[in-house]
Amino acid sequence: MGDGGWWQLFAYGRVQAVGYRDWVVREARNLGLDGTVRNVDDGTVEIIVGGPRALVSRLESRCWQGPPLAAVFWLDCVPIDQPLHLHPGSGFARVPSVRRSAIR
Repeated sequence: MGDGGWWQLFAYGRVQAVGYRDWVVREARNLGLDGTVRNVDDGTVEIIVGGPRALVSRLESRCWQGPPLAAVFWLDCVPIDQPLHLHPGSGFARVPSVRRSAIR
């Protein structure tokens, strides 16, 4: 992927039941990124995203805003190894919610 890689983001704040996940899917697809987004049972939203760092940074910046009803108070973004279930060109999708304890 050249300057690409994979990152895990967690969005904290009012990010559930406000259309945040669907909004992330649209934004990520518009940027041509790969990955997934899902709710976590602790009230956060997890975003796994892969692509060129410049585009991931763009998504990260946009995630601070989110859709109109969202209120993001904090956003963590850390590099991760490529997830086994994702690969470049896999697209971006919303996936089922998860318990925080199930996340590595």
